[in-house]
Amino acid sequence: MDAETWELKLKQSFDCMYKKSRELRGQVSGEHGIGYAKKEYLHESQNEPYMNLIKNIKVAFDPKNILNPGKIY
Repeated sequence: MDAETWELKLKQSFDCMYKKSRELRGQVSGEHGIGYAKKEYLHESQNEPYMNLIKNIKVAFDPKNILNPGKIY
């Protein structure tokens, strides 16, 4: 399988899996956190106040954005 086909199938699988998770009021991640693969789905499973809260916590501990830049914010 070439890389382009793999990426397409992976995206389709994630879309399906996280759609079902939202239907069941589940979360994108548990104990392992949010990585690059789940980043776009986090915003779909959490509300704006929660997203603002975690963004503000990130800024409080890492105002220069040097710890894991680009992971979530």
